Amino acid sequence: MSDLLIKNARLANRENLVNISINGSHIESINNISEAFKNNDNEPTAIFDAKGNFVCSGFFESHIHLDKACILNRCTIEQGDLDEAVEETSKAKAEFTQADVFERASKVIEMAIKKGTVGLRSFVETDSKTEMRAFNAIKKARDKYAFAIDIEICAFAQSGLTNAPHTYELLKLALSQGADLVGGCPYKDDNPDKHIEMVFDLAEQFDVDVDFHLDFDLDQKNSSIPKLVEETIKRHYQGRVSIGHVTKLSAMEKDKRTEMAALLKRADITLTVLPATDMFLNGRDYDSLIPRGMVNANELLEMGINTTLSSNNILNAFTPYGDASLVRMANMYANVAQLAKDKQIADVFNMITKNAAQLLSKQTEIVVGAPATLVILEAKDAVETIRTNAQALAGFKNGKQTFCNDAARICFE
Repeated sequence: MSDLLIKNARLANRENLVNISINGSHIESINNISEAFKNNDNEPTAIFDAKGNFVCSGFFESHIHLDKACILNRCTIEQGDLDEAVEETSKAKAEFTQADVFERASKVIEMAIKKGTVGLRSFVETDSKTEMRAFNAIKKARDKYAFAIDIEICAFAQSGLTNAPHTYELLKLALSQGADLVGGCPYKDDNPDKHIEMVFDLAEQFDVDVDFHLDFDLDQKNSSIPKLVEETIKRHYQGRVSIGHVTKLSAMEKDKRTEMAALLKRADITLTVLPATDMFLNGRDYDSLIPRGMVNANELLEMGINTTLSSNNILNAFTPYGDASLVRMANMYANVAQLAKDKQIADVFNMITKNAAQLLSKQTEIVVGAPATLVILEAKDAVETIRTNAQALAGFKNGKQTFCNDAARICFE
């Protein structure tokens, strides 16, 4: 007897609706609906009717900042550019307490869960402004919500390392106390190349992956990609490095962009595009034909690079809006990138599922024996999910239901 049956489910690459039987935390069987209940011994303890809706393994947020989310009311936005966002956030950080960060992070985590996200990577700043308060708060939130979502913590140096030795020591402390990986921001350091080397030094010392905020402007010159690739290969870190933003690529001529992409492919580096932030902060010095300031992830995917999409920030000076919906982020990205073909849209869906899960070392196949982590979407397939900004109706992690959203209906009477 199974613990749970999700009936009338629509899976990718399955022509007919299926019933998914779950025993404990794993999928026990997947059968066509006509094969269910051959005898009473097979009746499950609980039944969830998917009503013909699309079932996938859930979404993965590959780049988000939980520690500085929901501080819009503490920031003043006048210029709307990156320097102002960094400065305003730095001011706000001085007042962060552990309880404050925990409360705000919890709010965003709950947003994400209700939107169908089952895993995320959060950058957490450890510097003289926050010391370990934000890190300890995110660790606490990670434990609280482990029943519904897997959270990776990236100990992160936002404001430089070569000029901030205390930050370097705090990164080491965070890595010794449970951070999953380490990250840096070379373009905010006086010595970007040395910054990259120092982050890799920590990664090697603690045997963790690295994730950089990189090339966040529209000047096609002075990219940090060559240095990053050099260090990745020299240290045998292929497949263990990821980068976010990299908006310089969007400003490069195609030949130069192809050259940079070849380097990323050679080092097996994942690239995450952050549509909301990249478009909000870039191009502020233009008064006509304002550039999108966003990399075309589909183009890079076709060149053999693993690409993902993510939210980055929620309700702060970097991104003064957001609801932690990766479907909404993917829909916006597809609009801006002017995508129309089903294959292109399917690739976008993979950027918030399969590709992002690969980065976070998570499984997305819905097969017998796999973890019973599933999300029901109000759509018939992946493409319709992105095109219609489909709502997540319900979610399960390891066989236990984690959220529910009733489908909206028209009230004729």
